[in-house]
Amino acid sequence: MRVFVTGATGGIGSALVKELLQAGHTVLGLTRSDAGAEKLQTAGAEPLHGTLADLDLLAKAAAECDAVAHLAFNHNFDDYLGACATDRAAISAMGAALAAAGGNKALIITSGTMSCDKGRVVTEDDGIDMTNPFGASRGRSEALALGFGDQGVRALVMRLPPVVHGDGNLGFVGLLLRAAGTTKSVSYVGGGENRWCAVHYRDAVAAYRLALEKGKSGSIFHGVGEEGVVVKDVAEAMGKKMSMPVVSKTPEEAQEVFGMMSAAIMSDNPASSVKTREALQWTPVHKGLIEDLAGDMLAKFS
Repeated sequence: MRVFVTGATGGIGSALVKELLQAGHTVLGLTRSDAGAEKLQTAGAEPLHGTLADLDLLAKAAAECDAVAHLAFNHNFDDYLGACATDRAAISAMGAALAAAGGNKALIITSGTMSCDKGRVVTEDDGIDMTNPFGASRGRSEALALGFGDQGVRALVMRLPPVVHGDGNLGFVGLLLRAAGTTKSVSYVGGGENRWCAVHYRDAVAAYRLALEKGKSGSIFHGVGEEGVVVKDVAEAMGKKMSMPVVSKTPEEAQEVFGMMSAAIMSDNPASSVKTREALQWTPVHKGLIEDLAGDMLAKFS
């Protein structure tokens, strides 16, 4: 397949580019910079200069490829609803172009398990928590993308966990890390019993590739390697590695430490990937989060 990858120079996107190329596919990668273009060319992909706002460019690229892997997202929490609107506009442009081109072309978009209910293990069959404005806004991209299945597109969704880790990828661990830089301690909230699902980035990109190769239209996949890692365990592993004290914060104190992201720190977001593993014959094989934290995951930040 010839695959158009948005977010092709990001931590996960660049790994997906390599994964696809190694599997014999060709890649057209979206990049905003000359440095990104050089990175893609060095990897063996074809660069395309542009942004998610260039809707005509996105549509043309999608129409010229066999599949689209949409990973780009502007994580601007000062205008998160605007970022989600940009995401949907990009999906609309690319999905419509794939539908018009015909041939059962594939579109896989990126969503997150954090958009689902909290406090229980969510599965691929669970929908979006529409009572949460942040989750509902990002989650609307799922329904939009899957709707192109009715127009002859092989429409797919990949939900990633809040922690995608490995080789500089941090996910929500980055929230704890940034706060530690200010407070000189690693914080969790209350008893820290809440859980985050997690995956090593190399396992995640393997799931994307398999979904593009064999995923059935209308499928929602969970790129989850670990169902739920206890946040206190994460904090303690970080504290040990960074030689910092580990402290519990009240919800009120967490607001002072983490600001608007305190709700994310307190979220209980375990998720299952049993159906994804069965459908794609996908088996995560790389380090778990705690093992990665004990290794060199934080080396460049120490």
